[in-house]
Amino acid sequence: MVNNFIEYLLFIFERLNWVSVIDILLVTLVFFFILYLLRDTKAMILLRGILFLIVMISLVTSLSVLPAFSWLVASTLPALLLAIPVIFAPEIRRALERIGRTGVLRHRGGHTSGIEGVIRAITIAARRISQHRYGGLIILQRLDALHEFVETGIALDAYVTPELLIQIFYPKTPLHDGAVIFLGDKIAAAGCVMPLSSSGVLDTSPERPMGLRHRAALGTAEASDAIAVVISEETGKISLAYDSKIIRHVPLGDLEETLLGFYLPLHSEGIIKSFLERILSVVEGLFL
Repeated sequence: MVNNFIEYLLFIFERLNWVSVIDILLVTLVFFFILYLLRDTKAMILLRGILFLIVMISLVTSLSVLPAFSWLVASTLPALLLAIPVIFAPEIRRALERIGRTGVLRHRGGHTSGIEGVIRAITIAARRISQHRYGGLIILQRLDALHEFVETGIALDAYVTPELLIQIFYPKTPLHDGAVIFLGDKIAAAGCVMPLSSSGVLDTSPERPMGLRHRAALGTAEASDAIAVVISEETGKISLAYDSKIIRHVPLGDLEETLLGFYLPLHSEGIIKSFLERILSVVEGLFL
């Protein structure tokens, strides 16, 4: 048996040429990008289950002693394929949005006018809000438009100061529970309603239950390329959400540098490192 398998592999490698290698690489890239787009979503869990069922059904239907079951599978398979877009509708939409945002890494670099001052004010305010445990959610726009969320809040169109942010998030004030959205170097609106996360990332966190602010921060990072700074009302800890991920417990001393890093140009080695990290995260998400 082992000898036959080795001979079969040698037979395949002997027939390989550069066209076959390109063909294999193209198929590999297709599967890689599918897994990359579905990372950190419930679709990844469903995908594992579907792959397991496909393997099991293939093994069972290959047995000629089960003709009735084979007929049932062959009859229902087209209906199952039509049902997949319905089951995966939110994930497909999110994947298409990510495809539409292709090139963010290239454009991440441009300095936004006045962004350094905005981030400095946010850092100072976050320190005070964290110390007093007021809680807060701050959204920084990058490339994707956030006007639909701005319209859910109270328009301010104000230049930021640490005192203004602290006053907005002071407990029991009308704007305390909503999010503050920055468009460029101005606060566009406060008290904004942000989308809640529909992925299972927070459900698997060892620090459950998560508050609505954290779910709204991650939901914003899933729906756009914006950066969300969330300050816990219970613990005063600061978290960052971006690119459908959330980083918990960001040290106050690192907050300003971390936020500036989203607006600084990426060097070529940074792009390569980021690409490799994404490949590893996809592989880990598939098997862990």
